[in-house]
Amino acid sequence: MSLQDLLDFNKKFVEEKSYEPYRTDTFPNKKMVIFTCMESRLLELLHRALNLENGDAKIVKNAGAIIRKPFDSITKSILVAIYKLKAEEVIVIGHHDCGMSDVNIEALKQSMIDRGISEDRIQTLEHSGIHLEEEFHGFTTVEESVMQSTEIIRNHPLLPEGIKVHGLVIDPDTGKVDVVTRDEE
Repeated sequence: MSLQDLLDFNKKFVEEKSYEPYRTDTFPNKKMVIFTCMESRLLELLHRALNLENGDAKIVKNAGAIIRKPFDSITKSILVAIYKLKAEEVIVIGHHDCGMSDVNIEALKQSMIDRGISEDRIQTLEHSGIHLEEEFHGFTTVEESVMQSTEIIRNHPLLPEGIKVHGLVIDPDTGKVDVVTRDEE
């Protein structure tokens, strides 16, 4: 599969008006924003496992569904979904067997070097205050990671009252979802 294959398909998709069943507006029908992992196994499974249709939720993703800082791009996206797009609920969804669990930083660094990133460039970043360990470390358990991300959102100084924030874990093989933390307020 190449970019050209995608573009060829898209041309036919538009010409045949195959987009019509997916039409919706910009506001999430279920008034929620879901923050999850970029895991490819969840592309369709997550939606089917939670009965989500096109237009039901805003979806924000990164590697591991990890938030470490209150003002990173993920929290900004969540706040925009709340203030501009009328989301009233936030759901953090991690998954079992995540590639971000127990990341080996030395192996990742070696992979970078093997792909042409010089050790000098990595050292320059380190001297500039960008530390690979800090930027790329994963987590030990997905439940702990979901709890951390959920707590950062719940305690965000710009989160308005009344916004529920929940944490879930999904099994990427079966779609089974378990609750890590549920906001009942």
